[in-house]
Amino acid sequence: MKAVILGAAAGGGFPQWNSNAAGCRRARSGDPAAPVRTQASVAVSADGEHWFLLNASPDLRQQIEANPVLHPQHGLRSTPIAGVLLSGGDVDAIAGLLNLRERQPLTVYADASVQGILDANPIFRVLADDVVARQTVTLDTPFALQLPDGRPSGLEAELFAVPGKVPLYAETSDELPALVEDGRTVGVRISSAERTLFFIPGCAAMSPRLAERLQGAELVLFDGTLYRDDEMVRAGLGHKTGMRMGHMSLSGPGGTMAAFAPLNVQRKVLIHINNSNPVLLADSAERATVEAAGWAVGYDGMAL
Repeated sequence: MKAVILGAAAGGGFPQWNSNAAGCRRARSGDPAAPVRTQASVAVSADGEHWFLLNASPDLRQQIEANPVLHPQHGLRSTPIAGVLLSGGDVDAIAGLLNLRERQPLTVYADASVQGILDANPIFRVLADDVVARQTVTLDTPFALQLPDGRPSGLEAELFAVPGKVPLYAETSDELPALVEDGRTVGVRISSAERTLFFIPGCAAMSPRLAERLQGAELVLFDGTLYRDDEMVRAGLGHKTGMRMGHMSLSGPGGTMAAFAPLNVQRKVLIHINNSNPVLLADSAERATVEAAGWAVGYDGMAL
């Protein structure tokens, strides 16, 4: 199995378009220690020819152009993209679907709640239903990923609930929503005959059920949104903590580094990294800390 990180940043990318913070200024200036990152998405393939996207970020068109494996290879119009798996209904995960509206056959896989979001929003009708199939999948039920012509792709997928909360745009009050593990936030397992990876771009806590699933895993791409829970508050960038936004933080006794320490995961990669997170800077103390804990900081174009 092959995988490529198309985008490693959280919503807004790095640099974020309206951010004048020091890290974003460094990225914007071309500082090699602060490389630009687009919004989180990964492409996976069993054969190196047909690819499935894990989420469709708003930066998808840019990501396709930046990765030759996703360029058209045959005839006047074609695409190696065979399908898209959606881990949620957030804008960061679904907006890129609008880039795939030029009548190329592919399949959009998602659970019923996310398919409902797409159905309820008329703008997604640009994905003509006589060309783009939508397959509703059930959590905790493995399913085969198929090529548009019905042939097997060599990959199996499974969506599973992780601790989280409703998307920000779907909140109905300013009160802290309860954390739930009921499918509102979803992780993805992708397996070939020999390899398995987990893609979890959003997670609010390490539950016993999730810890059991990840124990001894080969490769986990995991939510790296913030280094500290109050990072954005301290920096004057907002009033919400990471927990309020539904994300674990990397540091602290309940943070990601501590939670993964006993899990014996073979390879750990941070993805969905907010522009405020100092691990994006190769020369930061925080980067050194996460690397010492066995984590790699994901970057656009990273091949796995």
